[in-house]
Amino acid sequence: MKLLVTVLLMFCSLLSFAQFKKPVTVQIKTPQAACAECKDKIEKFMKYEEGIAKIVVDIRKKITTVTFLSDRTNIENIKTSIANLGFDADDVTANEEQYKRLPICCKRVADGGGPPKKN
Repeated sequence: MKLLVTVLLMFCSLLSFAQFKKPVTVQIKTPQAACAECKDKIEKFMKYEEGIAKIVVDIRKKITTVTFLSDRTNIENIKTSIANLGFDADDVTANEEQYKRLPICCKRVADGGGPPKKN
């Protein structure tokens, strides 16, 4: 009887592990993330989003690398969350109200932003 219970418990635990999906890692172009302030803003906000396992903003390459659980969120939700912070995210345009609040270095070049010019 004990052997049967042990085998059943092992089988049930194997089934529960099979339900978890592996995390997915994607790179999203964030062309306005140009300074440490914006990097911190994206990373701090996004780490509280549902399903986000890890997020790293590379301000030199202007790419945000996101690792997420695909059973809890998807790439479109992540892009929308970044856009809601005021940053363009691949093909998703930034929320205008939040965009206006960004530092000048993180605004689009067409709006007078971009990296400081060297003399």
